Amino acid sequence: MAAKQNEDIIQAWAESAQYWEKHYTTIRSMFAPVTDALVRAAQIAPGQRVLDVAGGAGEPSLTIAELVGPAGHVDYADPVCGMMTIAQRQAVNRGLANMGFHCAPAEALPFGSDSFDAITCRFGAMFFADPIGGLEEMLRVLKPRGAMALAVWRERDLNPFFAILADIVAKYIEAVPEDPNAPGAFRFASPGSLSRLLEAAGASDISETILEFQIQAPIALSEFWTTRVEMSDTLRGKVASLTPGQLESARREATEAAAPYFGSGTLNIPAQAFILQASRES
Repeated sequence: MAAKQNEDIIQAWAESAQYWEKHYTTIRSMFAPVTDALVRAAQIAPGQRVLDVAGGAGEPSLTIAELVGPAGHVDYADPVCGMMTIAQRQAVNRGLANMGFHCAPAEALPFGSDSFDAITCRFGAMFFADPIGGLEEMLRVLKPRGAMALAVWRERDLNPFFAILADIVAKYIEAVPEDPNAPGAFRFASPGSLSRLLEAAGASDISETILEFQIQAPIALSEFWTTRVEMSDTLRGKVASLTPGQLESARREATEAAAPYFGSGTLNIPAQAFILQASRES
């Protein structure tokens, strides 16, 4: 059952890859504050070797590659090869030659022990097939006293970027109860849930802080529905099942609900995440 669930998740992200490439610039802008928070938490500096796990369409890997400079190196890892291809293209576009790309899950990282000065993971841990196994692997390849930083979302109600469409679409489609322990965006939304797994995996110096930030991007209100739906495999599936009348109503409601977060062609919506910092003693 777990293996099938993991296959489904990888397939879903593979199908989402084309949309994450389409909206690459927008998504990079939206989550830039999280990238900055991870860079600070992982104490990333020029000349370091850094691993970015679940690197998706290329962030924060590419930003980190720019920060560590030619004397440093960034290894990108993600189990979705289609996402890796996007990241590789973006690296070429930005002239980054200090990167390595690996289509690999967190649970099976293709690196030797004690390889990295720092490790980051932005909104990826929630989707690990085996969270403790993935964290143990990340700690294995981290150098002693190296820094690891992860970002996971807080509750959906604190993140209207997710809640607006989810709540509206739910009016038209019977909701299926979610397993809070199953892979998903809010799997570690409860305070301490990921910290406890880090401790179980053998991490030390664990800290968990709340990051309150604004999701900002240069998009118009009229683009919000399409951008948000295309980013989410779950939403795409649900929206596809709506009748034409339901689709028109849902889109109108979502646009009205999102309107307070737009001005002068810019999205500006509050969001909250946990930033977790950890290291290993030996």
